[in-house]
Amino acid sequence: MVLNIDRRSLVLGAGLGLGALLLPAGAALAAGLAGATGFTHNVASGEPAADSMLLWTRYVPETAADVVRLQVEVALDQGFSRIVSGAVVRTGAYRDWTAKVTVDGLEPGTVYWYRFVAPDGTRSPVGRTKTLPEGQVSRFNLAVFSCSNLPYGYFNAYGHAAARNDLDLWLHVGDYIYEGPGVLREGFEPDRVPLPASEILAIADYRLRYASYRADPDLQRLHQMAPMVALWDDHESSNDSWEGGAQNHQPAEGDWNLRRAAAMQVYREWMPVSDEPWKAYPIGALATLYRTESRLLARTQPADIGATFKAADPDAALKAFRDGPWRDPSATMLGTTQESWLAHAFKANARTTAWQLVGMGTIIGRTVMPADAVDWLKPDTSERKVAGYRNNIRAARQGLPMWMDRWDGYPQARARLLKAAQAADADLVMLAGDSHNAWAFSLVEDGRPAGVEFAGHSVTSNGLEGDMGADPAMVARGFMAANPEMKWADTSRRGYMMIEVTPRRVTGEWLFMKTIKTRQVEVAGSHRMSVERGRRILSA
Repeated sequence: MVLNIDRRSLVLGAGLGLGALLLPAGAALAAGLAGATGFTHNVASGEPAADSMLLWTRYVPETAADVVRLQVEVALDQGFSRIVSGAVVRTGAYRDWTAKVTVDGLEPGTVYWYRFVAPDGTRSPVGRTKTLPEGQVSRFNLAVFSCSNLPYGYFNAYGHAAARNDLDLWLHVGDYIYEGPGVLREGFEPDRVPLPASEILAIADYRLRYASYRADPDLQRLHQMAPMVALWDDHESSNDSWEGGAQNHQPAEGDWNLRRAAAMQVYREWMPVSDEPWKAYPIGALATLYRTESRLLARTQPADIGATFKAADPDAALKAFRDGPWRDPSATMLGTTQESWLAHAFKANARTTAWQLVGMGTIIGRTVMPADAVDWLKPDTSERKVAGYRNNIRAARQGLPMWMDRWDGYPQARARLLKAAQAADADLVMLAGDSHNAWAFSLVEDGRPAGVEFAGHSVTSNGLEGDMGADPAMVARGFMAANPEMKWADTSRRGYMMIEVTPRRVTGEWLFMKTIKTRQVEVAGSHRMSVERGRRILSA
């Protein structure tokens, strides 16, 4: 399947469809793209509840039209002999021909099949979805994904998960797309180049990038087979984004607020999500899953540690930074409104559900750079990068983290979240991504266990192993020795997490794909850790 699409042939929102993207060969794609219409990107579902589900598709009419209406059919069988629900939804060029509709009247814990029907009678591919259970639940399985950079490899993690029959839900914790130029990684085929070729800035750019990503067959199959709860991190807008800007947004690229609005609008067009900024999903009496927003609506600018390394006395400057800007209580990842909502939700839901599962874009576990990390670097590492590692090691001696963009760069906000969980007597399980590598943390606040974190590795994006020349096992041991909260790490492999939730324990399994350089779904290994109800610490 070829994704290197001629942008001149792909004018989104202007009546041009992408049905030809499903063709197997590049020549057929090029020949058929200009007149492509119909259901262009398969189907998807999300926002699950016990009695409702949001359904998604994209449909471009063959003849000129401003608006089209699609029928939705929901059935108990794949052959649609037992249709039990339906709806009508409209779409048009104003929303890039994407359509979302929530269907009600469904039964808890039930598998449903659904499809969309166009005005001319053509039907979409058939999707499978499953409502959330009610009451006592003995087991619930979800897969966690993050950081899927299309040019960096094949989405084999998606393909492997989509073929399983033991998963109830997908959770995508961010970096579903990447905003940068579609640069092909060395050694990869050109079918992994997303459009546009430049960095995405405006609505048309973001739409084109999603169209490229959503043409991937493994991602399409993932969405087709189960519902997804999804939240954005930074690359859905721009690297290291916050409420008022981003590390990867420059003044010459225009008004940040316009770019942020475009990114948010297109995400909501192309993803099976509601417009609610955050939400809780009850999984019977077993758990509550939380979708959070920690990037674009209220996150304050990260504290800037960079100037301390240029000071006449860097150690003194680092101490002043640690005791001042780093500990600023006004710094927030979620904003006070969402912080309050989450604290109240913990208090209410911890009484009725055994586990509080929080989907989060970035990691909350404390991580400092190990003192000997420079010794692990490849011999040809640039002086600039070596200097960066040395700076992080120097900061670590003052107790400062290696990533200011994560939760440990916002220590007061981190403390507020963990204290809220402790005050609610909640069994807290954080589910995060962003770092591209795999980590496990037993979280501590005020010297007491506060919960655990399963931090997932990336689908394709490269991690620390890109810099390291040392044995990954040695690197992992070094990170664990330097970070008391960290109980396990893998700094070299790609894949996804499987989270099994039962009344007595939550088990996280990191699955490592054999390769991302060719399209295949073979797993090369895995690692499992668990937390027992009431203990709030991880065990092997």
